[in-house]
Amino acid sequence: MLIAILAFAALIIFSCKKELSQALTPQEEEQANLTSAESDAEAEDVFNGLFDDVMGVNNDVGVAGSGIFARSVTTTGSTDVARIDPAPPCLVVTHSTTSTFPVTYTYDFGTSGCACADGHVRRGKIITTYTGRLVAIGSSATTRFENFYIDSIQVENTTTHVITNTGSLDTLRYTVDVHAKLTKTNGNYSEWQSHKIISRISANIIASLQDYFRVEGYASGRVKRNDLLIGWKSEITLPLLKLYSCRWISRGRVRILRETLSPGSQWTGILDYGTVCDRFATLTVNGHTNNITLH
Repeated sequence: MLIAILAFAALIIFSCKKELSQALTPQEEEQANLTSAESDAEAEDVFNGLFDDVMGVNNDVGVAGSGIFARSVTTTGSTDVARIDPAPPCLVVTHSTTSTFPVTYTYDFGTSGCACADGHVRRGKIITTYTGRLVAIGSSATTRFENFYIDSIQVENTTTHVITNTGSLDTLRYTVDVHAKLTKTNGNYSEWQSHKIISRISANIIASLQDYFRVEGYASGRVKRNDLLIGWKSEITLPLLKLYSCRWISRGRVRILRETLSPGSQWTGILDYGTVCDRFATLTVNGHTNNITLH
């Protein structure tokens, strides 16, 4: 499931010292919120995609058919039909030779750039160790990175991503914890800590086109953009809903603000995905609404 990078206007620059002192002008406060929302959404795009990739590699460790191992949808008459498309030929997947868990999978995208079906170009390695098949209660998958890039964003080698099945016999549910640093070629970066609960709403283990994911949780981080440095926090206030058959969020709201402000501050931003599955959302700060186009 992908929550895409938000595209915003050029940043208004002010010093780290001024940001930390809270002595910001109204224009700076609004820009700080926009920048924080961009950082949060950028990280969500990288790591929600990774959830799909780790889950979707095959039925030995997950459920085949998501992320870079995409399940595509075609229409035959009035019926939608799903099929699993092959992974891109530039991706090499290997795993440890042990016949029992834990087992480690390495996803090697090479060094020159590997164009994937989701529109992203990847290079480097994703290395994931599974304690069991992820549809089994208590199983987990811990991912680390080796010189890995998605488009122009480097996922630093210190980053960790842990998926744990915390569901029950009736509910397929995962806790996802991420500690990450994402760096761009110009030296800008985002530090991101996220705790999310992802539930699949379905009566069956095998995915259907009517399934959807519900995402709840919170995140925090710091974002550096040129001379701008902001600490921020976010919380999902209306669960995000993502249809299995659509790449964008269909519904949900996220509250975003600087870490030193209270949720009642006028400078709290509300990111609203609307009520339909499309690539548009809005971000409202202090009564000003920005139209957002998702990647």
